[in-house]
Amino acid sequence: MASKADIVIAGGGFAGLGLALALKTELGAGFSVVIVDPMLGKGPSRDPRSSSIATGARRFLEKLGVWEAVADEAQPILDMVITDSKLDDPIRPSFLSFAGDVEPGEPFGHMVENRLLLDALVARAEALGIELRGQGASVSRYKLTEDGITAELPSGDDIATQLLAAADGGRSRLREQAGIAMHGWDYGQSGIVTTVEHELDHEGRAEEHFLPAGPFAILPLTGRRSSLVWTERTEEAARILGLDDAGFHAELERRFGLKLGELKVIGPRAAFPLSMRIARSFIADRLALVGDAAHIIHPIAGQGLNMGIRDAAALAECVVDAAALGLDIGSPDVLERYQRWRRFDTVSMGIATDGLNRLFSNDHDAIRLVRDVGLGLVERFPAAKRLFIREATGLTGTVPRLMR
Repeated sequence: MASKADIVIAGGGFAGLGLALALKTELGAGFSVVIVDPMLGKGPSRDPRSSSIATGARRFLEKLGVWEAVADEAQPILDMVITDSKLDDPIRPSFLSFAGDVEPGEPFGHMVENRLLLDALVARAEALGIELRGQGASVSRYKLTEDGITAELPSGDDIATQLLAAADGGRSRLREQAGIAMHGWDYGQSGIVTTVEHELDHEGRAEEHFLPAGPFAILPLTGRRSSLVWTERTEEAARILGLDDAGFHAELERRFGLKLGELKVIGPRAAFPLSMRIARSFIADRLALVGDAAHIIHPIAGQGLNMGIRDAAALAECVVDAAALGLDIGSPDVLERYQRWRRFDTVSMGIATDGLNRLFSNDHDAIRLVRDVGLGLVERFPAAKRLFIREATGLTGTVPRLMR
């Protein structure tokens, strides 16, 4: 006999946990939520990365009672500078800068270490009574029934539910079972990530240096620390990761410079392949794709995590509205509303990030001239800069209630 729940969420990452918390916060104790993820229950997160949390996503986390747990370790991004140069140029002029608040006293973003945020989400889920199934548990398959869907676990502890949310990552097994294709391509690039300590204070400034191999982003963390997202061709990234500490430091210093004084690598270094993939459909019968299961985009604009959270907020609103009317939360009407809401926005963001990466990840002199003129024009028009900031903060279009 299968146990029962109102919704089952496969995947306990940012999107899956965010969806669970949103539903439990809005619908209360009477609404049963189960999250299944093999990594749950294995102790504190060890994710070495850090993420940019845009204004809309931060408001969402505040309303869920999560933000207060990480607020002291969240570094406000007070301004951002964009440069375009060759690797060995002695001077890297700033072509575009962003500063100011979205609202008075509200920065347009924060940097948070992934491990801290994941642990805070799990702790909040436990406090709200969300059932967490971990320690190797996973949703391997699903089975449609006359009045619902059953999430099948290898252990045989199946769960009957009205709606199954696939938040199980870019290699989603549930998406594959549903026969939903992913369309996109690999960039032949990898993103090297690590954390550095520096001698001088970054003063809350984020910097993105567009170099011929791809963007080199310096993102401020609390204290005199910064998170790096360093794009290189895949073969070059493998070479750099294979260097000894002195060699890695030398390559880092060539790109980072000495404006913040002496540098010291204090975090593990790793590389992740970069690609763009968008699911042909975000839904199937009683199944909704959320986060990386639905889309993977280039990190050039720092929007990956924020898009997953927006998925969670939008799906939660669709489910909450249906539940309030006593409707079937897994019905085609509910899922179609979610898909209409999120797929166009996702495709638009995917096209934008792909275009930016192709425009800036090359060293053609004519293209470089055109893009630098374009950056200069944006710099001279405050209205255009405000539009870019609003788009990056997730506050354009139809914004879910929990992100307003």
